Amino acid sequence: MVTLEAQREHILTGRMYNDLTPELIGARARAVLLTSEYNDSFGRPQAEREAVLRRLLRSVGRECHFEPTFRCEFGFNISVGDHFYANFDCVMLDGGGITIGDHVLFGPRVGIYTSNHAVDAAERAAGACYAKPVVIGNNVWVGGGVTINQGVTVGDGAIIGSGSVVTKSVPAGVIAAGVPARVLREITAADRTGYRP
Repeated sequence: MVTLEAQREHILTGRMYNDLTPELIGARARAVLLTSEYNDSFGRPQAEREAVLRRLLRSVGRECHFEPTFRCEFGFNISVGDHFYANFDCVMLDGGGITIGDHVLFGPRVGIYTSNHAVDAAERAAGACYAKPVVIGNNVWVGGGVTINQGVTVGDGAIIGSGSVVTKSVPAGVIAAGVPARVLREITAADRTGYRP
């Protein structure tokens, strides 16, 4: 019998894997229970809510918050840095691994999808999948309704405009938007408003 940890490590290599094994089905069921517990804890002390996230996710920084509802495939491949905020309806398919830096903001209904099914219909029906990682840098702002696909890196300080579909990596310090997302411009000193809290 192949262990869940061995399957997890295999998935992270990017090679095809069987999405229908009892261990992976059980891991997804566990994620549903823990995300439900987290979503139901809305309004309770932040420390209690983060304790649930620490049972669900691979690593969780300080002041990590998802507005309800949050859903993920497994949870054990997601690492979140400090000062993270996701507005409602965030979805993460984390087979390939999702790494999120510090001071990251997600608008509502952001979806990150590291997993994909086989193209061949017979292989797909047999549970064949593959996954590639997604990395979100520090100080990134992802607008509402954004879809981030497998294998993408979003560089430090980047902004992804609402409704975008990110299919290729986005460099640091730019604004990108569209379907598919493309770089619109660099973020410069002219973008500073002089705001001070």
